[in-house]
Amino acid sequence: MIGPLARLFARDKPVLSQAGARDAAALAALHAASFRRGWSESEMERLLVERNVVAHRAVLGRDVCGFILSRLAGDEAEILSVAVAPARRGSGIARALLDLHLRRLAGLGARAVFLEVDEHNAAARRLYARAGFREVGRRPGYYAQDGGAPATALVLRRDLA
Repeated sequence: MIGPLARLFARDKPVLSQAGARDAAALAALHAASFRRGWSESEMERLLVERNVVAHRAVLGRDVCGFILSRLAGDEAEILSVAVAPARRGSGIARALLDLHLRRLAGLGARAVFLEVDEHNAAARRLYARAGFREVGRRPGYYAQDGGAPATALVLRRDLA
């Protein structure tokens, strides 16, 4: 009896797991809702079947509400994308995904992880700073902006070893 009551009153907490090709449509939809130029389902599927790509998803009920995707190259990894459903942002899903993902990358032998983030994306910059990433470079004019000058991409790094 306590189990059903606990589930009834529990806060929604996503289940984190490895993502695969079967998740391509859901991940592409989340990517499109999160970025100016979303990746198509076929682009996402091609990434998800690559042997050197690592992907995790967050699922609430039957809905994928977040994901993180990286590519491994030797002892380095690059985070290609992190996205959370707009209605679920600010709830800790990105942090939980990032923590799980970094542990998995370390387990696969990655010693350093890189990513690029729009200089104006304050929420993402806070997430990465709290996770121990530091700025190691800049790419001026990297991100197109609606009605304005292109934004700088900050290149961030975190050592895992």
